[in-house]
Amino acid sequence: MNFSLNVRKIFIPLFVLLLVPALCFAQDVSVKKDNVNVRTGPGTEFPVAMELFKGYPLKVLEKKGDWLKINDFENDKGWIFSALVEPGTTVIVNGKKSVNMRSKPSTTASIVASVDRGVVLTKVTTKGKWVKVKHSQGTTGWIYSPLLWP
Repeated sequence: MNFSLNVRKIFIPLFVLLLVPALCFAQDVSVKKDNVNVRTGPGTEFPVAMELFKGYPLKVLEKKGDWLKINDFENDKGWIFSALVEPGTTVIVNGKKSVNMRSKPSTTASIVASVDRGVVLTKVTTKGKWVKVKHSQGTTGWIYSPLLWP
C-alpha cells in the first residue's frame, strides 16, 4: 500500500511538470510583414512551404532555437523565423463560406458586412463569445468567436 502511494506522489508531479510547459507554450502570433516564408524545417536551408502576408494569424506549436513550428487555420504546418512574428492581434474568418459582421454582439443586431472565409481581421475587443473586429478597409463590427480562428 505504501508503494502505490509513493508512486502516485512521484507520478502526478512528474506528469504535471511534463504537461505544463506544453500548455504554457501554445500561443497565437501574427506575421509582421508581407512576403514572409514558412519553411518545411527550422532553417533557411529548408524549402519554402508557403508565403504569408502581414497580419496572417498563426498558432505556435513548438520552438527550436530562433525558429517556431506553426500551423494556420487550415492546419497547414511549417517553420517561421521568430523575428518575423509578433503577439497575435489578428484573426481569420473560419466559417464554411461567409459570415455576418454585426453592429452589436448579438445575432439580432443589424448586419454591417458579409465577410468571406479566409479574410484576416484585427481584433479590437471581446464580449463573451463575440469579437469586435476591424477590416483593413476600416469596417468595424462584431463576429461570433466560433466563426474565427484562432
